[in-house]
Amino acid sequence: MAPKVASKKQAAEDPRYAQAVQNYEVGLRALQEHKFEKAKASLQKVLSGPDKSLADRAHVHILTCDKHLDQPVLHFKTPEELFDYAISLMNTGDYVSAREHFERLLKQEPKADYVLYGLAALDCLTGRVEESLQTLREAVQVNSSLRFQARNDTDFQNLAEDPRFTELLYPDPGIEETESGKDEAGTY
Repeated sequence: MAPKVASKKQAAEDPRYAQAVQNYEVGLRALQEHKFEKAKASLQKVLSGPDKSLADRAHVHILTCDKHLDQPVLHFKTPEELFDYAISLMNTGDYVSAREHFERLLKQEPKADYVLYGLAALDCLTGRVEESLQTLREAVQVNSSLRFQARNDTDFQNLAEDPRFTELLYPDPGIEETESGKDEAGTY
């Protein structure tokens, strides 16, 4: 209880302290509402106040504001735009962020062939061979023309010597016909 009494006494005696507390409270409220620019402006006023511990706390919150203000908010109108962004991240080597976006897309569209294909390529690039083969198999089941694309895609070069990859991309013609609805004799 003593510190609260001292704070009230300090606030009553020093109007600069009272103003700093008020600015801190306004800044904290704005921060909680994700109004980072407003929060930062209010908290910066606290830095020049008479209370060092309050200024230190304000400084920590200002760093939080800066972090949020530095990050651009990305909004994608279509899943295809998000896919293109994930591919660009993958191409620049930001595999962790690319994976996050691919997984987000898979939740939205679990059977989208292009998403499965992109994730298979990412898995291959990051050394996740088993996952890459499984995901590529799923993509090819949805869209068999992806076999042709994968044959020339350098993202799959780590799998070029794997017989499972070869089987997937160059299936036995009899099996391919069976998969497309023909029986083994070639009739429908």
